[in-house]
Amino acid sequence: MSKVLYVHAKGGPPVGYALTRVAARAAVHLLALSELPGTVAADAARLCASVVRPDATGERDLVELITDRARAVGADAVVTFSEYAVVAVAEASRRLGLPGAGEACALARDKRLMRSVWDRHGIEQPRFRAVATAAELRSATEELSLPLLLKAAWSAGSTAHQVIESTEQAPGAWERSRAVMAASAQLGYAELHVADAGEDFIVEEIVSGSAGDWFDGPGWGDYVSVEGVVVDGVFKPVCLSGRMPTVAPFTERAGITPAALGDAAQERVVALARRAVEALGLDTCGTHTEIKLGAGGRMWVIETAARFGGAMTVPQIEEVFGLDLVGLFTDQLLGRRPLWPDRTLTPHEAKGAAGSFVVLAVDGAGAPWTRRHRWDSCAVVRSAPVSAGGTLSVVAESSLPDGTPVPVYDPAAGANTMAALCLLSADAPQTVVHDFTALVDALPAILPAAGAEEVTA
Repeated sequence: MSKVLYVHAKGGPPVGYALTRVAARAAVHLLALSELPGTVAADAARLCASVVRPDATGERDLVELITDRARAVGADAVVTFSEYAVVAVAEASRRLGLPGAGEACALARDKRLMRSVWDRHGIEQPRFRAVATAAELRSATEELSLPLLLKAAWSAGSTAHQVIESTEQAPGAWERSRAVMAASAQLGYAELHVADAGEDFIVEEIVSGSAGDWFDGPGWGDYVSVEGVVVDGVFKPVCLSGRMPTVAPFTERAGITPAALGDAAQERVVALARRAVEALGLDTCGTHTEIKLGAGGRMWVIETAARFGGAMTVPQIEEVFGLDLVGLFTDQLLGRRPLWPDRTLTPHEAKGAAGSFVVLAVDGAGAPWTRRHRWDSCAVVRSAPVSAGGTLSVVAESSLPDGTPVPVYDPAAGANTMAALCLLSADAPQTVVHDFTALVDALPAILPAAGAEEVTA
């Protein structure tokens, strides 16, 4: 039986979901760089041939750790679905002579390198500058058109995003973003292969989106993601996922599969995603490419990644299109020639729709809740305003334990202040958007109060 070394770290699709699908195709040896969720640990012991948790205090090189473990278990492939481990796994696979993203993987991780490649290829994107000091950030505010968005070059989940509206705001934004990256690293949400990655940033102009020019129904956000895969250097787009509007500054609240775009609009989006992915020169990996939608048909590439989309994007695709991306990718790495879609799937081919919802302590306008509340998954599932035929569930491994106070939303910390992740199945994409919009308004009434404490920033 084939053997796979599964490198687990935070981020990506739920490990409980991904692990079962890899284990269905090979003997799995788990290298857990992050602690497994309590809801998954027992299943991991049952599903895996071995489970190793390295000493967190060690100073050993991560690529060396992965390659040595792969050799020890005789791995035929090494896989990760985490943003924070993808570069190390790509390099380890290269050293082992196994399929992987290849030497170009860092181009799909470090936003500075990514944007520079796209700039050389003339690919539409917001104007940007790489910044490594407060002085460089101040200079960038004088060179680019305000307002600007400061973001960490190696971050994920909208962590450390800061909107800068004047040159005078630059020093404070710089210190705040660096502090958030340091705090995120303590939580395990940080690049694992590159030392001091939390010190690298880019700042970019904020382009104006216009969801109304692209979607017929209300409630959609002004960007989409193209989910796909690169196989031996050939990009294969699978489908598109849409979003609800972000919470300021740009924290994702919900993702919906499929995105309800017309065929012509989808083709244009996929064409831009193809240019962006192919410019990076990736070898074999999942891809997740985000594209901003503007007025009059304008588009800009925001970023891409050499891995599948996080949260519940992959399970959503399996539910509505019947495609097990994790299983197909595992087969690809093992040389089994899986059948990827020969074209981008459309909403007409979807069986209903599915969406994932991030519980944040803000209302529909992005304003903080006026009172603290405690997370209660049973109350949410029981009382959520779901349309007829819809089903709402809570992703336990991505949610706080019941009774935990919902964190006060911190714009700079982004998804780090989420309380839970929910999954909704419905008859159509617009139904998912409608129900999630209603859920945002209903949550303060559904969740029990955490005493009489008022919210403080």
